[in-house]
Amino acid sequence: MLSNPFEPQHDNFPADSEGVTPHLPTSPPSTEADSRPIPANLTDPELPDLPFRTSDASPDLASLFESPHAIEPEPALASAPVYRVSPAEPDWSDYTLPPLEDEAPAEEKSSGWKTAWAVVREVGETIILTLIIFFLIQTVIRNFRVVGTSMVDNLHDGQYLIIDKLSYNSFVTGVLQMGGPQRGDVIVFEPPNRPGEDYVKRVIGLPGETVEIRAGQVFINGEPLVEPFQPMPGTYTMPNAVTVPNGQVFVLGDNRNNSNDSHNWGTLPLENIVGRAWLSYWPPNEWGVIPRDVPTEQATLKHLLNELVPSANADNN
Repeated sequence: MLSNPFEPQHDNFPADSEGVTPHLPTSPPSTEADSRPIPANLTDPELPDLPFRTSDASPDLASLFESPHAIEPEPALASAPVYRVSPAEPDWSDYTLPPLEDEAPAEEKSSGWKTAWAVVREVGETIILTLIIFFLIQTVIRNFRVVGTSMVDNLHDGQYLIIDKLSYNSFVTGVLQMGGPQRGDVIVFEPPNRPGEDYVKRVIGLPGETVEIRAGQVFINGEPLVEPFQPMPGTYTMPNAVTVPNGQVFVLGDNRNNSNDSHNWGTLPLENIVGRAWLSYWPPNEWGVIPRDVPTEQATLKHLLNELVPSANADNN
């Protein structure tokens, strides 16, 4: 209940017979001027000019109650209304609620999805590119580990090689008419009698040639073969000469007496060849390119010597 600071205070009222203080009179209070000063907060110049009672005039109560700023007083305690200024209504048209802490704005969410998609796409492209490079490398080269001693003293057990698969590719040899096995090449292949296994041997006989082995000596078309790679000589003799069919080669191991090769199971089809041994990369002391040592026929050397000796004799004469 509101009290009027300008209303005179009634401190002493006679109590009734039951000790209860009677109610304040409901009739309007006296219009006698109030000599008490107006509080400073009610005389602020910024406040509206409100019709408070002054010492020289009394306000018209009826006009006060009609004011839109008036608050209806209680008739028993207030002789004048209490005023308050209504604040201006704010403009809510441009106001937006702030986002929740666990909810990002739409633009940030969109940016996050774009970033995640970019990462996924980059990883996918990297994987695809890696697979492409891997398959291309496997098409061109392949690594190989030497097992056994059939190529001693040129290759050793546990030695690692890089195999060139492109030189013997069917497109290169068939369409481009290039490459193909040459005498002296060290090749990796699957033997006809042991599919699924990889052997490493040296090419000795080419298609159309006749190969003989007598007491470890190799003959090509009846002429002894000079082998610059210096194999460990064998002691065996093949019972029959072998004519190499088209599309096949004759292969031998450098360790002739300890090699499972063409002198045991016959000629090798070209389609069984994996590739040519190109590079040795392990162990480090064996690192280097494997040369294509092309043997020459003994008869050719004899012919060259015979051509040189008469010339030398003529010069001496």
